[in-house]
Amino acid sequence: MKKVLIANRGEIAVRVIRACAEAGYGSVAVYADQDAEALHVRLADEAVGLGGQAAADTYLSIPALMDAARKSGADAVHPGYGFLSESAAFARAVEDAGLTWIGPAPDSIDALGDKMTARRIAQKVGAPLAAGTDQPLSGPAEAVAFAEEHGVPIAIKAAYGGGGRGIKVVRELSEVAEAFDAATREAIVAFGRGECFVERFLESPRHIEVQVLGDGQGGVVVVGDRDCSMQRRNQKLIEEAPAPRLTSEQREQFHEAARRICAEVSYRGAGTVEFMLAADGTISFLEVNTRLQVEHPVTEEVTGVDLVREQFRIASGEGPSFTSTPEPRGHAFEFRINAEDPGRGFLPSPALVTALGVPGGPGVRWDSGIEAGDAVQPAFDSMIAKLIVHADSRDAALVRARRALRELQIEGPATLVSFDRLAVDQPEFATETFGVHTQWIEASLLPRLEPQLRPAPLEDAGMQRFGVEIDGKRVVLGVPAALLRGFASAPSGEAAAEPASADPADLRAPVPGSLVRWLVDDGAEVAAGDAVAVLDAMKMETQVAAHRAGMLSQTASVGDMVAADAVIGRIG
Repeated sequence: MKKVLIANRGEIAVRVIRACAEAGYGSVAVYADQDAEALHVRLADEAVGLGGQAAADTYLSIPALMDAARKSGADAVHPGYGFLSESAAFARAVEDAGLTWIGPAPDSIDALGDKMTARRIAQKVGAPLAAGTDQPLSGPAEAVAFAEEHGVPIAIKAAYGGGGRGIKVVRELSEVAEAFDAATREAIVAFGRGECFVERFLESPRHIEVQVLGDGQGGVVVVGDRDCSMQRRNQKLIEEAPAPRLTSEQREQFHEAARRICAEVSYRGAGTVEFMLAADGTISFLEVNTRLQVEHPVTEEVTGVDLVREQFRIASGEGPSFTSTPEPRGHAFEFRINAEDPGRGFLPSPALVTALGVPGGPGVRWDSGIEAGDAVQPAFDSMIAKLIVHADSRDAALVRARRALRELQIEGPATLVSFDRLAVDQPEFATETFGVHTQWIEASLLPRLEPQLRPAPLEDAGMQRFGVEIDGKRVVLGVPAALLRGFASAPSGEAAAEPASADPADLRAPVPGSLVRWLVDDGAEVAAGDAVAVLDAMKMETQVAAHRAGMLSQTASVGDMVAADAVIGRIG
């Protein structure tokens, strides 16, 4: 390998670009229109535009990414996480083009990325499992039948999902059918496939995961374990390594099950095997993520292993640089810094980052995709950075985390920083009284969070393209839309018109995003507080509630991209 194309954006693209620089590889960034000035583009050796704004046309487009690899002369592709990182089709396209895929073999992605096939592999090697289906459900009726047989709660999951998307936990039988439809919609939007399965959901479990590296020949080494129980909507917010309060027998059971599952498919590269640990000690295999995890830095900090460099080694045919599990050194926490407002139910908050003060000092690491002056885009994931702290013990790491979180200052978007500061001071998060679980945030902490000021809406960050001729050759010139608006708004002697007063009947979008679905018919009577529409914003579905009672008139259509505070209907 000499030149690596990073088929991703944001924080993980920056992470891989830096690893390329240290390993002596050239790096190629790719970008959607609104990311043309993003940090990962500025740091890479080269950058290639993907020619679009939506994820489906850019970071999820195999043809666009392969064309970028061809144009740049890259001989390897690192997919990062999210987007196409667990796409066997993308891996095959890369390998069929004669390039090196820095990830598992496509057959392994097929086997383990399909959660139902992964369940069958887990059963074969004797890993612990909760009751569930091992075939895709044909529709909501089958989900209802499973719930009637096994009881609720149940979890409906996208077979090709990941990152907490496409998962719906249902506690009422009457809500199963709608939850199945919602999980299917999320899966299609995020992963391009809507197949779902169902399994029993363990109440108040801990989320334990095991980091592995495979050599592709059947050899698998466990790097360590993590606790990722601090979640909201099945998406992790705070992670730590090693997982606290496990017995040596439990830790060995997690490690050995993970090793056997991955060895069964001759796993190659970095991967994560996830489990649930119930309060009564029941362990159940959850899934395998056939990629690098967002939370990989906490394992790096306690083991001294650079997991991205290990990915490079394995992709080059060298295999992992070690063959036994490293003894963990101290303890590490990772805080995902998302552009969300916890006090408004973790509402996405895309905005311009007007100021940024990053903490430093011993044991503090900042992995970020943004700098002051950058815009947090509404079309993509809400995570903008990660704060990682490491110390000699869990208690010392908590002290360091509190200090670093006090120092961290972000102005512009609402963020999770205030939530993190509150979380690390809770008795349930303390070492001696540790008691968090995957529903703890929403059950215990969410009601105490205060809303933050809503940021100013972002300007359109799109690109206008024009065909021009340079030295007799026709080329396409891309010009930022904001620049063209600046040219068009030349100063004049006329006073600006006063904005029209808001109509109290207007139904406005709480966040920018795509209108996924109307929940009530045009012309229907609604009550104040009724959920009337669903927006997909920053990879999350957000419901729009009626602000008053009356008859709904829809003014926006399904599929429309809408800005924050845009009028999508009227209630009169």
